[in-house]
Amino acid sequence: MSQVAPAPKPGWRAVGRALGNRKTGFMAVFGFAAGLPYSLLLGTLYAWLSDARVDLETMGVFSLIGLAYAFKFLWSPALDRINLPVLKRLGRRKQWIVTAQILLGAILVTLSRLDPVAALGLFSLLAGIGAFASATQDIAIDAWRVDVADEVATIDMLSTVFQMGYRIAALVGGAVSLILADRIGWPTVFLTMGVILLAAGAICLFAPDTDADAQAERADDALAELRFAGQLTPRVRAVALGGVGLLWGWALAVVVVFMVRSLGAEPEQRPDAVDFVASTGPLIVLATIVLPSAIAAVLVYLQRSGRHLLVAEVPQQGVGGQVLDHLYRALILPLTELVGRMGWGLALALALVLTYRICDSIWGTFAYPFYLGELKYSKDEVAIASKFFGVGAIVLGLALGGTLLTVLGRMATLTLGAVLAAVTNLLYADLALGGARMALLSDVLGVTWLVEHLGGEPRLGALMVTIGTENLATGIAGAAYIAWLSSIVSKRYSAVQYALLSSLTLLVGTLGRGALGKLIEDQGYYRMFVLVTWIGSVAIVLSLLEWWRTARKNAA
Repeated sequence: MSQVAPAPKPGWRAVGRALGNRKTGFMAVFGFAAGLPYSLLLGTLYAWLSDARVDLETMGVFSLIGLAYAFKFLWSPALDRINLPVLKRLGRRKQWIVTAQILLGAILVTLSRLDPVAALGLFSLLAGIGAFASATQDIAIDAWRVDVADEVATIDMLSTVFQMGYRIAALVGGAVSLILADRIGWPTVFLTMGVILLAAGAICLFAPDTDADAQAERADDALAELRFAGQLTPRVRAVALGGVGLLWGWALAVVVVFMVRSLGAEPEQRPDAVDFVASTGPLIVLATIVLPSAIAAVLVYLQRSGRHLLVAEVPQQGVGGQVLDHLYRALILPLTELVGRMGWGLALALALVLTYRICDSIWGTFAYPFYLGELKYSKDEVAIASKFFGVGAIVLGLALGGTLLTVLGRMATLTLGAVLAAVTNLLYADLALGGARMALLSDVLGVTWLVEHLGGEPRLGALMVTIGTENLATGIAGAAYIAWLSSIVSKRYSAVQYALLSSLTLLVGTLGRGALGKLIEDQGYYRMFVLVTWIGSVAIVLSLLEWWRTARKNAA
């Protein structure tokens, strides 16, 4: 098994060694290159469209490019097996990363030369291609992080540095771009961002990577093993592959048809994106993860019980047999490896994946209505508190989380992050009641004094302290979560396994927002924040159980 190695013995010296490692430096560049196009294509682009007087209906259709990120796991098997001509010399993962960065840079430069109103068709097409390229880059970068981790550049430190680069890119692609747009114009902003991504692609040419040819050779060995005695018979493998293939094919077809109908139909005939995610989203996850995992569990059971196995090595069964073996390795083996290695622990891991980030994802849609509508802060005040002060707090939290991972250990930090993520919702609950306690804390910390001397309203201090504390907790929890998620995937199938697991992360938050909005309307924000705190306690319990499971496994 080629599972990611456990975290090394915690200690302060390990922090210094990891930060000085070459892989860690490139991880920061990769994180920035991943965060910048996401921020631009799913956020800042809409500000440009608004300035260009593009109607809201059209902008709503533009938002569908975000589906590329939500369902990126559907084409993740290709990145584990397909090599690009000539570019495969760059390395197994780097061939995709560098290609995506150069393509994204070229797309942003091209967008800067277009009028979003006069050339709306080409503009939307390029934005959609950019989203798919960005999502593909994310798959490859996540797999690269797992593949190159070692005892010096640990998976914990690489995960933390990646998120720091990602958050800084979100600040550059969001708030900084908005500020620059008022001074130099949107075309120049997107041209600048495109050049930055092209430069990132050039820098990443020198990053270390696993060898694509060596990996292909190991993959061929794995294919040959499928014909050895003791392996499942070709008929059983064909039935399993057919079942999983139909499920994944259906999911991919549903997503593609939805996007084509949305982008090509008249406004009144377009399907509702919210209804699609709420009604079809769970079915897609069932078809791509739950049912295939059940099929994989049956295959593991059959092999371990000695049923339907080859009694002797069989020769290759022509072109059809080769295709069957390649597809089986791409779709089935990542699942059987995960199920076989983790057993019932996979159910616990999936439950933790579904709930760990729920506290900072489920109510995010209602953040601005809460700040602007409920609390009556101005847009400038919210921008200062959430964008500049808030992003700084997240970066600080990530740095603290990375340090805690190395000093305290992965599971202790994961549990601490779950506790902090849940508890900080009570700070917002206080704001919903008037914010007396948060105002007092702001006074004690000197934030109110600072705000007043900079010309702001004293009440802004309470919002800054609340957002800052929550983002600090989010940074710690995020560093721990990504490190833990990266640690449970196998290096042999890192692209597929990580993409599958990470796709579940925001599922409950996405599907629960409708009910949460109804709760806010009926009972107010205070009740909502208390409820989210209780929901976060589920992640705390699951983190403790996972800590116990991991400790037992390591002891055994």
